[in-house]
Amino acid sequence: MANTTQSESGYRISNRKILRAILIAVAFAGTGTFIIVYQFFSQEVVELSIGSVAPQDIVAPKQFSYTSDIETKAAQDRAQNAISTRYSAPDPKIAREQVTRLRHIFDYLDTVRADPYGSVSDKFKWIAAIPDLNLSDTTIDQILIMDEEAWTETRQEAESILSQAMGDEIKDSQILTTRRLLPAKVALDTPEQQSSVIVDIVEDLIKTNTFPDNVRTDAERQAAVEAVEPTQITVEENELIIRAGDIVDARTQEKLKAIQTVQPGFSWTENVIAPSVLMLLITVIISFYLIQYAPKILADSRRLVLLVLFILTFIALAKVMISSGGYVAYLFPMAALAMMIVILIDAQLAFILCTVLAFLASYMAVDESRGLAPYLVLSGWTGALALGRDQRVSGVILAGIYVGAVNAGIAYVFNLDLPLAEVGQLVLAGLLNGILLSTGLSLIGLLIIGNLFGITTSIQLADLGRPTQPLLRQLLLKAPGTYHHSLMVSNLAEQAAERIGADSLLVRVMAYYHDIGKMQRPYFFIENQPTGMTNVHEKLDPQVSAQIIISHAKDGLDLAQKYRLPRAIRDGIAQHHGTSLVKFFYYQAVEAAKEKGEEVDEAAFRYPGPRPQTRENGILMLADGSESAVRALKPRSTDEIDEIVQKIIAHNLNSGQLDECDLTIADLRNIRNAFVDILQGVHHPRIKYPEPASAENEKKKPKELEAGEKEQVDAPVPKTSDGPGKTPPAVTPQVATE
Repeated sequence: MANTTQSESGYRISNRKILRAILIAVAFAGTGTFIIVYQFFSQEVVELSIGSVAPQDIVAPKQFSYTSDIETKAAQDRAQNAISTRYSAPDPKIAREQVTRLRHIFDYLDTVRADPYGSVSDKFKWIAAIPDLNLSDTTIDQILIMDEEAWTETRQEAESILSQAMGDEIKDSQILTTRRLLPAKVALDTPEQQSSVIVDIVEDLIKTNTFPDNVRTDAERQAAVEAVEPTQITVEENELIIRAGDIVDARTQEKLKAIQTVQPGFSWTENVIAPSVLMLLITVIISFYLIQYAPKILADSRRLVLLVLFILTFIALAKVMISSGGYVAYLFPMAALAMMIVILIDAQLAFILCTVLAFLASYMAVDESRGLAPYLVLSGWTGALALGRDQRVSGVILAGIYVGAVNAGIAYVFNLDLPLAEVGQLVLAGLLNGILLSTGLSLIGLLIIGNLFGITTSIQLADLGRPTQPLLRQLLLKAPGTYHHSLMVSNLAEQAAERIGADSLLVRVMAYYHDIGKMQRPYFFIENQPTGMTNVHEKLDPQVSAQIIISHAKDGLDLAQKYRLPRAIRDGIAQHHGTSLVKFFYYQAVEAAKEKGEEVDEAAFRYPGPRPQTRENGILMLADGSESAVRALKPRSTDEIDEIVQKIIAHNLNSGQLDECDLTIADLRNIRNAFVDILQGVHHPRIKYPEPASAENEKKKPKELEAGEKEQVDAPVPKTSDGPGKTPPAVTPQVATE
């Protein structure tokens, strides 16, 4: 396991993510400092001939512009350097060669293992001498002592893993990473000893299969250089080109040749060191806040990068607007930054960022703008507070109106001693800031930036949650039973999320779409089969039935991709079954295989996963299983409902399906209570009269349930006269769901 560090909030962050966050913080501080001091570096002294000293002050006789070859060349270099090295597509020939090499190695190992005359030490030496391989002693021992069945499985798995690995793009710099990821590609049911042998053999056969395409790289870089427009520089009349005693450099020489001047020189202490210290302090303050109160942002590279880009963008915007002074400074849209951070990153973080950036903006002001710091602070705070939980388009517009009103009031209060016309300008600027600029930029951030960074916004979710959405209407028409099931799951999940402080809107919308894949084959799922219809699975091979059931997750992802559903919704579709086993068809396949003396690959009966990665996906899995189980088993009392829900939660917890979603025991208790409260209101307890049981009905019940899709609680497989582990005809899963 990777080393981790625990923040004061209890959230664990890996050391690798901490290092990445530190590098981002350093880059943030450096870039922010550059933005602040850029105007001073643009005033850097230059002279007549390179290396000479100016004998006197030189000023521009009149305003003029010139094309700067130096700046143009720098822009071309940046454009050229921005084009990374291009690579060719992975060469399938290399992959085939390596797989063939692996087969030859296994053929050789088969020969060594089967040699009746070679001693163990001789076989050990023969295996150790295989070219291309650097096997450990433990691995060689395992190869020699492994039984034939395990050896056959090892060979098959090794070929499969090598084919997967070599099918991906592998550059020279990616070989070690690819080898490190090999253990994760081994099937989860593979014993540890076999897994070690597989990885030890395969890792030495990983080879680079993609190479730099120099022709394409050079062509793209040349095109980027040619696309750069010449840089124009304008010099105003009487501008100072160079002071007496200054040394000329290349840029100064260029200006002097073009009869241009430069702005006054700069002070390292005032114009470089001071801004650097200020930016460093801001970086430290924000970093400590994230470590103590928002560690999840540090662990989320997308949100961390987005946060840095937001801050740097608004520092640059402040550089332009605040430095202009007057009413332009009052147009600085601090509220837009606050509202975008509230929606896309974290609500509490918006307040501290607005405060810090307000003081930074005041520092960059060229004149003494009255009340600028409190104006910007309260503008940002108003945007964050007014938006609150109402993160719809109408909520953003209303928040912008509130911001405009507050801006106008603050601008008026702090500038009463100015002429009435100037006060009116500032008040109007405050109104326009909130109503137009802040609102417009916030909506752009919600509708565009969220998509670019793969962050699902509440506006997207609210839109996807409408019953008139085309995909939901198709689900209602093609699979009405699944549609009703999804609505019930959404109610359960939403209530559970509210009780544990998770994102209730997200989990509700995920529930709407989690089973959309069933539209592809609706009648293969019991909830969509009309009354009296023969179960279609009765005529199918168990493995075929299992694959049909399992495929609804992949079909759902295909539809989600087609309809461009957000990443969070796609994750819900992929993870709501985790890696659980389709038990009923698996047990059927085991029975059929025993009669033929064959083995059954359990992996073929498991969902591909991954397991739930967030609390919301964990809630969705539990809600899906609980609703289907209660509907299928028809409990007669609240206690029976509670028992079913407990079994669903316990099964998923014990099978490891909830290991990666950060749900605590207290969360699970609250989730269970929420489920029971909702389910007992939907499934009213009623008297249920017993019916005569027949062998045929007992056989049919579990298959109908399994055809609905999944089991959430392990049903023990009793021993019968047919042999250990054989499932008798009357076995009914303890809890089954649709």
